Amino acid sequence: MTAWLPAYLIHGDDHDRVAERRSRLKATAEAEVGAEGVEHLDGDASTPAAIADTLSAMTLGLGRRFVLVDGVERWKDDEVTARLVPVLKVLDGTTTTVAFVGMEDKKLQVPASLAGAVEKLGGAKVHEAALKSAQLPRWAKERASQLGIELDGAGAQALVQQVGERRVRLERELEKLALEYGPGARISTSEVEGAVADAAEQQVWGLVDAIVAGDRNAAVSSYLALRAQGEQLARLTGLLQSRMRQALELARRLEAGEDRQSISKAVRMSPWQFDRRLVEARDAGSATLAAAVDRIATLELAARGDSTLDPDTEAIRVIGAVTARR
Repeated sequence: MTAWLPAYLIHGDDHDRVAERRSRLKATAEAEVGAEGVEHLDGDASTPAAIADTLSAMTLGLGRRFVLVDGVERWKDDEVTARLVPVLKVLDGTTTTVAFVGMEDKKLQVPASLAGAVEKLGGAKVHEAALKSAQLPRWAKERASQLGIELDGAGAQALVQQVGERRVRLERELEKLALEYGPGARISTSEVEGAVADAAEQQVWGLVDAIVAGDRNAAVSSYLALRAQGEQLARLTGLLQSRMRQALELARRLEAGEDRQSISKAVRMSPWQFDRRLVEARDAGSATLAAAVDRIATLELAARGDSTLDPDTEAIRVIGAVTARR
């Protein structure tokens, strides 16, 4: 059974990591008392006064009581001091755990009075600050060391370049590397490139499949999913162009009369991938794929900020154009 503290404060401007810590804490609590045993307050129900009333109210539940509070970054110091602090001072930490979660930014910050009250109660404070791009390789090396592997500088740079700048995704890939290579392993660029196998590249194939098939909805959904997980438009554009040119090459070789065996020797690809891509290229035709490659080239302008449209708007517009079938 988990040794629970009376209070937790999870906050910071790295919203991914704040959300992940919140989810882990909530899942652990639900595993102990069931989903219905965790009281969740958010929105209009999340005010210092409302939380004070909730914590003061009697409960008929058995075992530890869990209260999860979101949105504390909107609270004011004076309200916390006047309404909530007195209740926290007398909170029975042997039977109740309250977790405060704050998604901070430059304008919204968790009140200092709440942080102080959690500390005085004997609770835990976790601050997740967003890192700048230049800080991520160093963080990756430190996190790799904590996982029992040694990641050199070049490998750390390669990891950030391949996976993107979201620490949640970087951590997942580091965990995979630790599992694959084992404790004490020394990881550099070649190991990163081989083990990560560029998840983005694999997912880009799904985007390519949808574009080649003329499936606009699937292509847009795939693109938005890649962007949502932190893929940079410039890098995504390069991967997409590379894969589309590969499909175009297959189509041109087919139309030139080359047989499957000779094409497979010229194109480096797994047998399963090759058969699938060959069928797609044949069905789409070189004219359609050539036009798509030309249109996708305009995404490079958007990635550099040269377009008058928002980069994602420009990307979706281009996807719509290249998936149109006359």
